[in-house]
Amino acid sequence: MEEPEVQSSEDAAADQETVIDSAVAPSTSLSDELAQLKAALEAAEAQSAQNLAGWQRAQATYENYRKRTEAERVEWTANANIILFARLLPVLDDFERAFTNLPEALRDEPWANGVRLIEQKLRHVLTLEGVEPIVIQPGDLFDPFFHQAILQQAVPGFAEGQIIAEVQRGYRLGQRVVRPAQVVVSQGLEEAAPTAAAPTEATPDKAE
Repeated sequence: MEEPEVQSSEDAAADQETVIDSAVAPSTSLSDELAQLKAALEAAEAQSAQNLAGWQRAQATYENYRKRTEAERVEWTANANIILFARLLPVLDDFERAFTNLPEALRDEPWANGVRLIEQKLRHVLTLEGVEPIVIQPGDLFDPFFHQAILQQAVPGFAEGQIIAEVQRGYRLGQRVVRPAQVVVSQGLEEAAPTAAAPTEATPDKAE
C-alpha cells in the first residue's frame, strides 16, 4: 500500500500565493474596467450635451429663419397690395367726379344707377381689404405723414399749419399710407405793423 505524498511547506506556500494572486488580479481588473466604463460614460455624456447644444442652435437658427421669411412675405404682400390699391384709387376718383358733375335730370337714369352700383362694389372691395379714407376736417393740423400740401394761403380764422380744405382724398391701409391727402394749408396771417400816431401841430399862443 502506497503512502500519500506529503506536500512540503514550500509547495503549500507557493500554492497559497497563487490563490492570493488569482484573488487580487480579478479585483484589479474590475477596478480598471469600472474606471474605463466611467470615462466612457463621461465622454458619452459630454458628446450628448454637445449634440444637444448643436441641435438647439440649429433649431433656433431655423426658427429665426422661419420668422424672418414670414415677416418678409407679409411685408412683400402688403407692399404689393398698396401698389394695387394706389392704382385703383384714381378709378374711384373718376367715379366721384362723374357723379358730382352729373346733371340732376340724369341721376335717376337706369344706366346712372348701374354705374353707381359699380362704384359701391369697388368701395366695398377696398373696405374689405382694410383700405379706409384719411378723415380730414378744416382746422386739423397738417401732418406730413398723412397729408400733402399743394397750396398755402393766408385765410382769416386759420392759424399757421392748419388745414383749410381737402383737394384730393387720401387713403391708408392700417397705419400705412396708400395715398396722402392733398390739402390746402394756412400760412398764417401776417401781423399788421403798428401805425405811428400822427403828430399834432402846435397851436401858436395868441398874443395877449
